[in-house]
Formats: sequence, structure tokens, C-alpha cells
Amino acid sequence: MPTLSEAACAVLLTGDPAEKARRSEQAAHDWREGRIRTLGETAPPDRPARPEKPALMAPKFVKRRRVTANPAGRIALLHALAHIELNAIDLAWDILARFAGPCALPRAFCDDWVGVAAEEAKHFTLLAARLDALGAAYGDLPAHDGLWQAAQVTAHDLAARLAVVPLVLEARGLDVTPAMVVRLDAAGDRESAAILQLIHDEEIGHVAAGRRWFEHVCAGAGHDPVPTYHALVRRYFKGMIKPPFNDASRARAGFAAAYYEPLAEESSTRPPT
Repeated sequence: MPTLSEAACAVLLTGDPAEKARRSEQAAHDWREGRIRTLGETAPPDRPARPEKPALMAPKFVKRRRVTANPAGRIALLHALAHIELNAIDLAWDILARFAGPCALPRAFCDDWVGVAAEEAKHFTLLAARLDALGAAYGDLPAHDGLWQAAQVTAHDLAARLAVVPLVLEARGLDVTPAMVVRLDAAGDRESAAILQLIHDEEIGHVAAGRRWFEHVCAGAGHDPVPTYHALVRRYFKGMIKPPFNDASRARAGFAAAYYEPLAEESSTRPPT
């Protein structure tokens, strides 16, 4: 059997989205069942393999998605979310291959991020199946490359990666997903609404894992986690920290307002660029 880093890289180097999700779930199963037992030292690629479609562009050029009774708007929303979940599969395996061995982290770190990788694969598969039911497919619409750009700028620093990916980007998902669920339900698309509710509920655990290991890394370095988080987000995240926040879901992840509210206040007073 491969090492965990070899299994991670096999997922990262798989371009076909459905096969990537399948390999992610299989690798997670093999880890949980003890068929993969060692971390290994296989270095991840700078970028994961991607299919020919969708075309990737800067986030500002990707149209906003509006949920209406018209299937086109719902398809655009689900396609954008499927793209996020496909990237999330790679982000979970990249953090394992890139940091688990070199940073000498405990097995619980691997258990958490293997679990995240399996759930991200499930989320992508559910969204892809829902697109298919609506007469569409992942790759039909353009998508943005912002998520992997966040991975690239934090590839050298585990604390920075945890601060930006789970504790900014995934935490933002907790804020915006409940309103999407309401709009989909109002449009009569209860199947899509149920998928997004499941994703929201499981993403709470992903944010919790990010917060838990961010605090672990800070403790090991003798750093206070809250000001360290503020410094890392200011340095590596170029967007805005925008309210309203889903404080209830963030609290369920153990992610206190002291982390994010000061950054939101800074964002509100930042001059336009």
C-alpha cells in the first residue's frame, strides 16, 4: 500500500473530477482501516491536475449567481459550489502531503484532514449529481482560481495556510450558505437545499479542525493565536473580511468573534483600491 503522502499526491495528480473524488474517498477509507499506515515524504505538486473544463479566470470576471425558479441561476450556483468543493479536496490532501510529515504533527492531525478530504469528495459528488439531474455538468461554466491562489501564497507556512483557508475561506461559507438554502427552498429546489444544508453542517467541523490545529501550531511556537491570526490574515489574505457573520455556526466550530471581528472593522474602514 502507498504511504499517506503518496496517496495524497495521487489525488492531487488526478485531473478527472469524478475520479479525483473517488480516489479521495478510497484513500480516506484505506487510512481509517489501517491499510495506509505511514506518512511518507512524497512532496505535493505546485498545482493539482485539472480537467480541460471549466475555463479558469480571475474571480472578478466570474458572473454572480442569482437563485430563481429559472434553472439557469440554480445551475450556476451549484456549478460554482462544485468548483469550490473540488478545490477543497485538493486543499485537504495538499495540507497533509505538504505539512504533516515535515512539521512532525500528531496522528490526530492526519485523522482530521483525511476526514475533511473524504467529506469534500462527498460534497463534490453530491453537487455533480445534482447538476446532472438539472441537465448540466461540472465544467459547463467558467470558474475562478482564487482558492488555489490562497494555497500557493501559504505553501511555506502551516499557520498561514490554516489561518487563510479554513479560518477565512471556509468560515465564509458558514456565513453565506444558510441564505442560499433559504433561496433554493423558496425556489422549490428542496433537493439542492438539502445538499447545501448538509455541506454547511459538515463544514462546521472543517472550520473547527482549522481552529484546533491553528491553536496547536501557535502553542508549539509560543505565540498567542488571536494576534497571530490577525497578522497572518493581514499579510496573506487580500480580500475583505465582511459581515454579517454566522456567529452561531462559527461558535459551534469554537471560532470566537475575537478572531474575526477586529479584521471586519479594519475592512470596513479600508480605503478602496
